[in-house]
Amino acid sequence: MTRSRQFALLWAMVVCLLLGHNAYLWLVKRIVPDTDIMALLPVQERDPVLQQSFLHMVDAAQQRVVVLVGAADWQDAKRAADAYSATLDARKDLFEATPINDQTQADWLSLFQQHRLTLLTAQQEAQLREQPSQFWLDGALAKLYAPFGGPKLGSWQEDPFGLFSGWVQERAQETPVRPRDGHLFVADDQRQYVLLPLTLKVPALSMTAQESVLPLLKQAGDAARKAVPQMELIEAGVILHAAAASAQASGEVSTIGIGSLLGIILLMWFAFHSFKPISLILLSIGIGCLGALSVCWLLFGRVHLLTLVFGASLIGVAQDYGIYFLCNRLAADEKIDSPALLKRLLPGLSLTLLAAVIGYMGLALTPFPGLRQMAVFSALGLVFAWMTVVFWFPALIGGRTLKSGALVRVYGTALQRWPQLRMNRATLVAAVVFVLAAGYGVSRLGANDDIRLLQTPPKHLIADQIKLSKLLDAPTPVQYFLVRGASSETVLQREEALKARLDKLIAAHRISGYQAMSNWVPSARTQAARRALIEEKLLNDGGPLQGLAKQTGEDAQWIAATRNGLLAAAAPLTLDDFLKTPASDPWRHLWLGGIDGGYASIVALRGLESKSVAEVLLAANGLQGVQWVDKVAEISSVLGRYRQYMSWVALGAYAVVFALLFPRYRRKTWRVLAPTAFASIATLALLGYGAQNLQLFHVLALMLLLGVGVDYGIFMQEHPDRRDHTPWLAVGMSAANTILSFGLLGLSKTPALQAFGLTMLLGTALVWIIVPCFGSINESSHD
Repeated sequence: MTRSRQFALLWAMVVCLLLGHNAYLWLVKRIVPDTDIMALLPVQERDPVLQQSFLHMVDAAQQRVVVLVGAADWQDAKRAADAYSATLDARKDLFEATPINDQTQADWLSLFQQHRLTLLTAQQEAQLREQPSQFWLDGALAKLYAPFGGPKLGSWQEDPFGLFSGWVQERAQETPVRPRDGHLFVADDQRQYVLLPLTLKVPALSMTAQESVLPLLKQAGDAARKAVPQMELIEAGVILHAAAASAQASGEVSTIGIGSLLGIILLMWFAFHSFKPISLILLSIGIGCLGALSVCWLLFGRVHLLTLVFGASLIGVAQDYGIYFLCNRLAADEKIDSPALLKRLLPGLSLTLLAAVIGYMGLALTPFPGLRQMAVFSALGLVFAWMTVVFWFPALIGGRTLKSGALVRVYGTALQRWPQLRMNRATLVAAVVFVLAAGYGVSRLGANDDIRLLQTPPKHLIADQIKLSKLLDAPTPVQYFLVRGASSETVLQREEALKARLDKLIAAHRISGYQAMSNWVPSARTQAARRALIEEKLLNDGGPLQGLAKQTGEDAQWIAATRNGLLAAAAPLTLDDFLKTPASDPWRHLWLGGIDGGYASIVALRGLESKSVAEVLLAANGLQGVQWVDKVAEISSVLGRYRQYMSWVALGAYAVVFALLFPRYRRKTWRVLAPTAFASIATLALLGYGAQNLQLFHVLALMLLLGVGVDYGIFMQEHPDRRDHTPWLAVGMSAANTILSFGLLGLSKTPALQAFGLTMLLGTALVWIIVPCFGSINESSHD
């Protein structure tokens, strides 16, 4: 048994293992691609607390679905909301809804009533320090004799000065939502809405959950519209965005993958007029994809959906090796058998694989886990496809020759008329024109590193999210203050120092409010100071309490009972006690607790507009342990830094590839690299003329273009005689298929993938056009 046959059988065993593993993954384990967009974002390795705070904010929102059911009339809104809720009630395994009734509100208040003396607003505390006794006496009497004293929070004797009720009212101002008729109510100028806060019992990012939840939400919406046709429905939640991303990516996988395959099949048919070459190319691509998926799953434990979208474009590169071999088989004499032909082609084939893998590995140098996975998937796919060509193609084709069609002959003769670059005046003029035109185009390039380019949700989801945020005055989860300290008490004290500054920003209308754990649980120091202040200002001998007793005809026993009752409600409220109650549910995401040897919390801002960010972030200046976090700006900054970094990596990759090629091509090495280099510069110039903003994904595409374009240079230099049309045919077919696969990425609705696809489309087409210009007639490839 020959060695080539042994390798073919060994590779057959490997392919059988890949088929078995893929069958296990899809049919037994029933894997689903990861759709979590957060998996694509860079990991903040420098600051684990900062990273944890962001994940904490995101996780808090991830399992929530917020629904607003609105109508011009409150009764209509309630009827539509009831119809919506009735549909969801049938699937209690998917959703959990909090009942809204008098008992819920009583349970919510019970803990705070036990500690009411230490719960004051900043305004009340200032009034205690500044206002005379008569102010408090008049206020207590007015509260006693008022026909309506506000919400019922206990007897008048339990809170004669209205301190606790004032604190409760301020807490209520943290949201415009109010209880009404057993529902949560919010309104704008046109409609009144019922708020339905829902909590998912299934993982929001699970495709199985999305397949169950979304049809149910649609069914609930239809029921609400049937009850009240003119109702308005606003829905927001991570699961809606994840489902939209899944549907978009699935559609793009189909478009890119099927489009690439159809293109390859048509081109192969025109070239060879036979189904066998087509089946061989599809075989190499299929094994490449199976191998990439298996190894990626073993390495990462999951595969992101965008990896599959990007991997679909792998088809346009993986076929290069098979096409190169088949084109040479087409031109070879019948006397040369396929193993001998492979031996002659192997050095060039090996260099093309190495150059392409170097291009893909450039993606692995980024801080984005998703991009690393894409790079590994693609590089592995190329390796498996290459090995299929090397181990199987010679045996499957044998010594027979392949036939070509008329299109191949016409295309081949075009090479004879292609211009060549020589040291003459025409070349010098062309070089000057190119430098001037390219320089001007590149100078027009802007830059845009906005992280939001990674995903573009449907417009209706964005519109619903904006409207809901305005109605609920909800804080953004990506801009907040991170507060740290050695103990929970230190954190609460630093929060209070920050809040004092934020109160000034509220007065200046820079923000509408803030959410903080110290709003609900003041620091122990603050609680002790408030108790002492109340004792001194309200409960002291001759103070407002005694004056109140005199005015109402109460005796010393009443004074003692009231004073003791108030002091009994002055016991310190602890954070642990608060976190154990249902009242803490909406605010638990603000408390990170013990982390990385200390404690941390989040102060979230409401009503923050982009124009006010520069002023608001200054509130942290000089406050120890307080840090402004703007995750969008931070990640966008990382994108910008890595765009610049990868630009230098791309230049370094040219040097690496040059060193790799030099032992074989010597002084001709520059001819292999020059077409790709010129095409890359021209691509940047064309993007500049098209008023495009440069982003990381343009640079990553140029990195990959190096791996793809060098293949064409190698093909041409392996056969430098223009009378040999084999390399030109291989370049043409490879470039056409690459343009089809990566060019179809330009149809993506995700701007990042679109930028990648457009760059590859322009760059590959330009390399194809330029590469014959650097060839030579009657020159050896090894001098």
